[in-house]
Amino acid sequence: MAKPGAESGRKPDAATPRERYRAQVRTEIKEHAWEQIATAGASALSLNAIAKQMGVSGPALYRYFAGRDELITELIRDAYRSLADTLRTAAAEGADLSGLAHVLRGWALEDPHRYFLLYGTPVPGYHAPDDTTAISSEIMATLLDACVPLTQQAQEAPFAAHLAKHRGWAGDHPAPPAALHLAMSFWTRMHGVLSLELAGHFTGMRFDPEQLFAAELESLLP
Repeated sequence: MAKPGAESGRKPDAATPRERYRAQVRTEIKEHAWEQIATAGASALSLNAIAKQMGVSGPALYRYFAGRDELITELIRDAYRSLADTLRTAAAEGADLSGLAHVLRGWALEDPHRYFLLYGTPVPGYHAPDDTTAISSEIMATLLDACVPLTQQAQEAPFAAHLAKHRGWAGDHPAPPAALHLAMSFWTRMHGVLSLELAGHFTGMRFDPEQLFAAELESLLP
């Protein structure tokens, strides 16, 4: 039996000129979308405005994205994938939970608008599809892997026991309750500091947000 693509001589994974052009246009659309988000926020995202910037008609752009929600979904997927891959790479290179915290902060500071699309105020009327949750679960799995060795001797707190019965957010990760507790505390406190910093709430308070982040992290570690 001939392999796929054998009759035409095309490799199965080789993109055609049309496919490459489509990917290029989709990338350009997303670049303009990020510019809009940086200027007016995700709720103001408009395919028609992007079409005008690109010098094409609105209907022409709908051949690449069916609507605003599909475009937002693609941006969210890209952002989650970027963070998941960044954390996983750091963990593979030996980063512990503390190291992952600083990698998370660096990723957030690199592009605050990307960070807020994931962890900021939800876009009115938008509902993310299930596959975006699956990618975010990869991020939590990396953090749980880092939490497990730190909690092997930890005494189980009441909230950890509660999490043991409400662990759907952890997927099928086998982390013990103490690790679930540490991961949840890490997630909420690190994101709390980051969100306030990136939103400018520390501006004028005359202290170094990085040191606050480090202090909160230190207080979390066993």
